[in-house]
Amino acid sequence: MTHLWLRAEQRENEDRTGLTPEGAAALIAKGMTVSVEDSPDRIIPTRAYADAGCAIVAQNSWPDAPDDAIIFGLKELPDDGTPLPHRHIMFGHAFKGQHSGQRLLERFRAGGGTLYDLEYLTDESGRRVAAFGYWAGYAGAAVSLMAWAAQGQGRVCPAVAAYPDRDTLLRDLAATLDATGRDRPTAIVIGALGRVGTGAADLCDAMGVTPTRWDMEETAQGGPFPQILTHDIFLNCIFARPGTPVFMPQEALAQPRRLSVIGDVACDPDSDYNPVPVYDAATTWAAPVTRVHDTPPLDVMAIDNLPSLLPLESSLDYAGQLLPSLQALDNLDAGVWGRAGAIFRDHARKDRT
Repeated sequence: MTHLWLRAEQRENEDRTGLTPEGAAALIAKGMTVSVEDSPDRIIPTRAYADAGCAIVAQNSWPDAPDDAIIFGLKELPDDGTPLPHRHIMFGHAFKGQHSGQRLLERFRAGGGTLYDLEYLTDESGRRVAAFGYWAGYAGAAVSLMAWAAQGQGRVCPAVAAYPDRDTLLRDLAATLDATGRDRPTAIVIGALGRVGTGAADLCDAMGVTPTRWDMEETAQGGPFPQILTHDIFLNCIFARPGTPVFMPQEALAQPRRLSVIGDVACDPDSDYNPVPVYDAATTWAAPVTRVHDTPPLDVMAIDNLPSLLPLESSLDYAGQLLPSLQALDNLDAGVWGRAGAIFRDHARKDRT
């Protein structure tokens, strides 16, 4: 019998989940066992999972889960170096040249476990079966606009916190922009045709900011891209991979520019292919931007768990997309899971040599 173990997220400010109580009930009806760790932070209360028929287990008890349990979470595990013997479903960030990913792969090799990276769950055409991208773009554009508004008042963007729902975010952000007394900023979205870029552009539209929308056609020549410097805000929505152009090189910092905020929604500073190599570490909810140039100011927003700013909408959306794949967990050697497992095995071998 397939046993899915929903772990509590151990990262600060992470309230999302990839499985709703309704989804858990559907898995149980299919004959699966579903264990859910208690969590005071998860946007959906533990009681709802118990009512759906799940076994409730202690928070952060996944290391002691039965050997056959498949551990499911969203964000990274504590980076403590312990071997990982279980099969894990999560965003591992281990296959695109990230240096921290090498440590994670070594833990799986040491423990004999397997990583089914959520970013690499794809259908036959190679398209991801589930993604938070829309809400990452939506929230990332919102925080970038907050950073622009703060600059207009001579400040650096203050700390951010999760919103109970999208409508509350939109009301608060509109009031923040109106308080600056300035016209709305100009913005350019690169990757505008993807899920992330669509979310970023939708947020801009909702705030009365009509963004310039670029995608592969506009960036095919590989740069430089002086047009980026003529906008107030640049929203990067293209994930780092081999061949990704550099959109904002270091030398651009000293060039004449209108640009004052970069929202690096893709947020891959640890990658060798980072298209925005003017900063080297993700920002945080407590400090949403890092200032990379003083006069004129240029702030980079690079929070790497942006969808958790809207944990309810992003969880419901993502869990709905992922549920059909979770219902196929009884056959890990085929389909979505077979492809993800093969990618892990390939990288585990390659990165060892």
